[in-house]
This record gives sequence, structure tokens and C-alpha cells, in this order.
Amino acid sequence: MENAVELIKLTKSFKKEKVLKGITHCFEKGKIHGIMGFNGSGKTVMFKCICGLLQPDKGRIRIGDKILGKDIDFPESLGMIIENPGFLPYLSGYTNLKRLADLRKIIGKDEILDSMCRVGLDTFSKKKVGQYSLGMRERLGIAQAIMENPELIILDEPFNGLDKKGAEDVCHLFYDLRENGKTILLAAHNMQEIEWLCDTICEMDAGMLSRIK
Repeated sequence: MENAVELIKLTKSFKKEKVLKGITHCFEKGKIHGIMGFNGSGKTVMFKCICGLLQPDKGRIRIGDKILGKDIDFPESLGMIIENPGFLPYLSGYTNLKRLADLRKIIGKDEILDSMCRVGLDTFSKKKVGQYSLGMRERLGIAQAIMENPELIILDEPFNGLDKKGAEDVCHLFYDLRENGKTILLAAHNMQEIEWLCDTICEMDAGMLSRIK
């Protein structure tokens, strides 16, 4: 068994509030891992630590065979949605993704359009993101997370705003990504959203992570 992410006694506090309380856990490579938990349970903080956006107070994070903050500052092949994706409302979905892709210059137009197709967005639409529904924004966020073909994908509430058809489309996309060896960590409030989708399920409660499936 090869681990994509390993957390070792991960601890994080803000002032006097301990948000993560010594979490030790392994997320196996090539699987879909669900994390249940209410707002404030610590899910988003844990994700931000794994992405290199927050520095833990104690403990280690291993991404593959490298220690975050020592060997690398950020995971080398990562796509993510954490909290609300920040898009420019006066630009189209494609133009927003193009601007993000231009930062690293590892993909071009074809990969951007393919990612939009895979989440069910109209690639020919000139509609500005400010006119998007909540579900369309969520689809665009997922397109952004997958467009550079990352090995590790971290999604905070990816079903937010999606109707039943949209949620089914996204689930099929996640299955395809897993079949191609990608590792997905996703957080959700609703057990029904993830119990039939995920290979493993953990519950985050008051800064503690425990596996329930």
C-alpha cells in the first residue's frame, strides 16, 4: 500500500483555540477519501495544512516520499478547491481558467476546454462568471482543480450548490479520476453524499479525525 498523504501528530492552534489535535492518519494513493464534519470541526484547516497554505504548529505532513515544509513547500502535483473559488466575475469561465493556467504554463487551450467539458460546462458560452449560478461556479471550481491533471485533488464541499444531476456528473468524474490513479480528498456535511462514493470515510469532530469506513 502506497500512501499519497500521511499526517503525523498534526497540531494547529489559533490563539488559544486548538483546531487540530494531534491527527495521525494515512490517505492511500489512488482512492477517494471522504471527510465528514460540521463547520468548525477542523476539515478546512487540515486541508489548508496539506496544501501548504498553513504551517502546522507541531507534527509532519508527508506527501508521497517528501516532507512538506522541509523537502517541498507545496505538494508538487495538486489541484484544490478550498472554501469559495475566487473567480473574476466580469470574465467568462474559460478566460478565468486561462488566466490561472497562464501562471504555470503547463497546459494550453485544449486541456482547459477538456476540463470544462468534463464538468458539464458549455465551452462556447460567453456568459460572465458573475452571471453563473452557484452550481455552475462549483463546476468551474472543479474544472480548475483538475485541468492540470494533478495527482492529488483536494475538494472542500464539492457538491455545494449542485442539483441531483450535477452531483451525479461529478461523482462519475471522480470515479474516472480514481481509475486513472488520482487520489481525491473531499469534505462534505452529508453522509449520503459520500458513503457510496468514497473508498474510505473519516469523521472530523472537534479537531480529531477518526475513520468510520
